[in-house]
Amino acid sequence: MIKKLTRHGNSLALVIERPILDLLNMDSETPVEITTDGNVLIVSPVRDEARADRLTKALERANQKYGRALKRLAE
Repeated sequence: MIKKLTRHGNSLALVIERPILDLLNMDSETPVEITTDGNVLIVSPVRDEARADRLTKALERANQKYGRALKRLAE
């Protein structure tokens, strides 16, 4: 996708369409990190690490409790 920057006051803005925002689960409140290597601009949503850790722990607990049954169901 090729985009043009839009003037926004003394700055330039990049408009991201709704389907892309939906795909990335982003909205106007999502913080983004902007990085560059000098040639490429990278805009990434900042994800809540604490939330990701809670999810990982919950999945581990579920696997410990139901892992055998889930494995049998998968066969």
